[in-house]
Amino acid sequence: MTNIDTLLHARWVIPVEPENTILENHAIAVHHGRILELLDSKQAGEKYNAEQNVQLKEHVLLPGLINTHTHSAMNLMRGISDDLPLMEWLQQHIWPTEQKHVSAEFVYDGSMLACAEMLRSGTTCFNDMYFYPEETARVVEHTGMRATVGLIVLDFPSVWAQDADDYIHKGLELHDQLRGHSLIKTAFAPHAPYTVSDAAMQRIVTLTEELDIPIHIHAHETETEINESLANIGQRPLSRLEQLGLLSPRMLAVHMTQLNDDEILSCAEMGVHVIHCPESNLKLASGFTPVQKLIDAGVNVALGTDGAASNDDLDMLGEMRTAALLAKGVAHDARAVPAAVALKMATINAAKALGIDNETGSLLVDKSADIIAIKLSDIETQPVYNPLSQIVYSAGREHVTDVWVAGKHLLKDRLLTTIDETELKSRVHKWYARICN
Repeated sequence: MTNIDTLLHARWVIPVEPENTILENHAIAVHHGRILELLDSKQAGEKYNAEQNVQLKEHVLLPGLINTHTHSAMNLMRGISDDLPLMEWLQQHIWPTEQKHVSAEFVYDGSMLACAEMLRSGTTCFNDMYFYPEETARVVEHTGMRATVGLIVLDFPSVWAQDADDYIHKGLELHDQLRGHSLIKTAFAPHAPYTVSDAAMQRIVTLTEELDIPIHIHAHETETEINESLANIGQRPLSRLEQLGLLSPRMLAVHMTQLNDDEILSCAEMGVHVIHCPESNLKLASGFTPVQKLIDAGVNVALGTDGAASNDDLDMLGEMRTAALLAKGVAHDARAVPAAVALKMATINAAKALGIDNETGSLLVDKSADIIAIKLSDIETQPVYNPLSQIVYSAGREHVTDVWVAGKHLLKDRLLTTIDETELKSRVHKWYARICN
């Protein structure tokens, strides 16, 4: 027998690749943080002598979910201003609150709250965009999660930087500090077409090519954004971004609710990844991303939650369900975005968008053991005819019992192993008191 670290036995294993594969009564062999083999449970017990044998007879194992767009520190502003249109929400509520309260401490504590929430809902990796990204990186290091930290760029000053050059300089410093990190990557994150100048955009394009990292940007989020771009520069934002060289396989375009057929074709031809945030778009009445049209054109579509100030949760299970249901209504087709596709959008498609699909996003041999266990024996998920459909349409984040990242057990029977929940709640309550005053 071969000695290994861990054997995870489960009623079902859904590796995501190949699509629609469901393995019954299987085990995952894990050693040194990586997947050695997926095999029948009985055979696994005969082949491997594991230091830890984990029996999950009522569970499904699948790859950790990937939240491809969020602003983690904004968890401290959850529910602070609801039921408002985007620009009123931003200009009259969110931005003033940020100006008054955002600091390194705010970002650290808000990111810790976000990581705790994400782990408890089965998310093992997230793509972030916010100020003080070095603090978010510290939190990721502490928790053991996986993340792509956004090197945010704006033209206007904030508590973190003074102008585009200062943002870029500080971003490059952080990129150098994180170079070679096994769990933390970086992406340049120009906020949006309307907040970043042509010169800064062009410099970012050059730098991302030199550093071989993605570009993470909000784009075509609302009809107002399109109309103002047409009025100010006589062209739609995506056309401008294409002229500046942003449209490429490096680009993660977030929201994209306002797309015409030519723009969908351009995204497909240029290899742009579209990040769909259905619940945030619905709440802010931003519009509907034409997900099935994008998929039919060959565009890689992944899922994100956006920040907790506009969602108001970081629940990727809920996001999958909303994405699948909304796509059917928008396409007028019940076959649009079936459960298997929704799951891909939250796993392997997201990993491809971030350029880490060789490491995570599916349960293949030699990939990192980023694995979650979802219990399907509760009343709310019975009976189980198809565990894949059950995950997307019935299961909730409360059914996530265990989470591993690179083989490390970060959520064990619903308990976080790297985050002190009592201390975290105390820090969050202090921020609540400050923000309310």
